[in-house]
Amino acid sequence: MARRGERTKRGLGGLLACALLAAAPAERPIPDSLLEDERNTIEVFRRVSRSVVFISTVARRRDFFTRDVFEVPRGSGSGFVWDERGHVVTNFHVLQGGSSFSVALSDGSRYRAEPVGVERAKDLAVLRIEATPDVLVPVELGDSGALVVGQKVLAIGNPFGFDQTLTTGVISALGREIRSTANTRIDDVIQTDAPINPGNSGGPLLDSRGRVIGVNTAIYSPSGASAGIGFAVPVSDVKRIVPQLIRYGKVKRVGFGISVLPDYIAERWRVRGVIIRQVLSDGAADRAGLHSIDVDRWGKVNSFDTIVAIDDHEIESYSDLFEALEERSAGERVSLRYLRDGEELQLELQLQRIN
Repeated sequence: MARRGERTKRGLGGLLACALLAAAPAERPIPDSLLEDERNTIEVFRRVSRSVVFISTVARRRDFFTRDVFEVPRGSGSGFVWDERGHVVTNFHVLQGGSSFSVALSDGSRYRAEPVGVERAKDLAVLRIEATPDVLVPVELGDSGALVVGQKVLAIGNPFGFDQTLTTGVISALGREIRSTANTRIDDVIQTDAPINPGNSGGPLLDSRGRVIGVNTAIYSPSGASAGIGFAVPVSDVKRIVPQLIRYGKVKRVGFGISVLPDYIAERWRVRGVIIRQVLSDGAADRAGLHSIDVDRWGKVNSFDTIVAIDDHEIESYSDLFEALEERSAGERVSLRYLRDGEELQLELQLQRIN
């Protein structure tokens, strides 16, 4: 693997048999006979493909007999250049389980990449490479809030290791919900029929102007290959999360100083809402008067508080609680409804930074 900051060329016999783009022939001129939509697709691909990268993940293993540590390829995926400082955006699951990472740019040069931060709940991650600004082409960001079903989209990535692959389609649906690798809900996900296969993960979903409107993250498929149902994390989430990952290495969240019981316990007890396990001393919940679960010396549960709503957001699970607080800020006041001994109560509390 290349030393940090060192540029190397991928040979034709390299891992996954990726093409040596630097040696590729010059681009052919776009024929005048093509339709306007075809010309648009070609122009977007040629412009944005320079921003799309190939990510290789390596994991460390220890030999059972010799105890020697060695590295083995774990997988690959896609990503895109975020800025001229070398930040690259991809999916968390592309990096998951890896110990070292490399990023190949569209010109075939490869760099060792260092993790900057991850957000498991949204399946997003940021890497950084030591590359000069002249070889980095940041993407242009679009607006996922202005999307409509039926509009044209393009996906660029590295399915099955074949780098710089283009697929096209339309937005099939908006506002879908999928599960992240952290088993939390990702809401408002974009559904598309643009073929997305293993290796496309982390690559950009683009509008017809070449602006990023989402990060390709998952497919629905009985066979593991594209079945015409792919999903992308909307760029509205990316715009909010990536700057925090770059600055802090994580997403700074807010809460009110509690720990909660798992959802399956609430289901077992036939309780609607999220059960408070512990109220942390001198936190917002403690100052507001919420109680930790009361368990006697024999393990019998005597009483507990159950959160059922925050403002107008009904709370039936931990995912609901996570979602209700996701875009809140420290210092903001919220109205919380909870159950205690069968009685519904309400109070106001001030949110605090929890990480």
